[in-house]
Amino acid sequence: MKLKDKEINLNIRNNFKVAPGLFSTEQLSQWLKMAEQCIAQKTCLAIMGPTASGKSQLSMDLARVLPIEIISVDSALIYRQMDVGTAKPTAQELATVPHHLINTHDPLQTYSAAEFVEDVHGLVADILGRGCLPVLVGGTMMYFNALQQGMSDLPEADKSVREALQALWVQDPSQLHAQLHDIDLVSAQRIHPNDPQRLIRALEVFKTSGKTLTELRALPKPSLSAFKLIKVALLPQDRSKLHDQIGVRFEQMLEKGLLQEVKQLMQRGDLHADLTAMRSVGYRQAWLFLQGDYDYPTFIEKGLVATRQLAKRQLTWLRKEPDLELFDPFSTTRIERLEGVLNLIQSHVRH
Repeated sequence: MKLKDKEINLNIRNNFKVAPGLFSTEQLSQWLKMAEQCIAQKTCLAIMGPTASGKSQLSMDLARVLPIEIISVDSALIYRQMDVGTAKPTAQELATVPHHLINTHDPLQTYSAAEFVEDVHGLVADILGRGCLPVLVGGTMMYFNALQQGMSDLPEADKSVREALQALWVQDPSQLHAQLHDIDLVSAQRIHPNDPQRLIRALEVFKTSGKTLTELRALPKPSLSAFKLIKVALLPQDRSKLHDQIGVRFEQMLEKGLLQEVKQLMQRGDLHADLTAMRSVGYRQAWLFLQGDYDYPTFIEKGLVATRQLAKRQLTWLRKEPDLELFDPFSTTRIERLEGVLNLIQSHVRH
């Protein structure tokens, strides 16, 4: 689909606001043609990075110069009523640029990587059909991995089996890990004894299929060739700077009402601390503080530690990710990162 002249003119009028006049009309027109080529070649952009590294800001900057739609790759942003602690895009940002996979689920619901893969394939096809460039933005690396590597053919959830395993977890959590250790040592070594969601799922898979999670994951996966990905990561070289930014953002979340948000969730009466949504970083620590498990300074410390641990896991995964163009968010400017991404897209289109 060709971009119309009025769309080109609109992008030129909405020139990059942090530096008015930085880009010429000719540059903007070239980038729009580049976007057309990406769309024709069924190519998407992925912006990865640890929490608090500036992924959302980069995607919004791209929207100043390219016709994009954003697909969230964040397991927490799907939840409604969870805005502050997830650093969800503002109402203005959501209104300015189309966003997908945000506010799609109630905190009571679960959402699997397999569902994510299915949803993304449908969204990408729709976005390309509208003549826009799909930009996948987030830090849930398991989702990115599932999208690129495919999903093993696992059995669907079995309500009766799951409820029985959940009852066992309430009685004695160590029983579940011991069971998994006996039938699937590889999964038992990978899944923490205090992770009920993954423990229950691994045992459920075995009880419903007769095969272990390890056996099923070793089977050939379906080929994913519906679209190509150009991958960018915001990867800080100095982790202390990321930790500082995590601290600043956590403080901002508290000022914006994180504890009030969690209080409202608790007041619903149908949620509890072990739900997938409530195990999101920041929410679980706030919940336990509000129910009196520890004092305020401990809550702050636990919230920061949990966020840093999340960032560490994300960084570890990213360092193993192939074909990744890296930008340090703390030693480059917004303009440099934007131009770097645009140049990267240009180089892929030419090839």
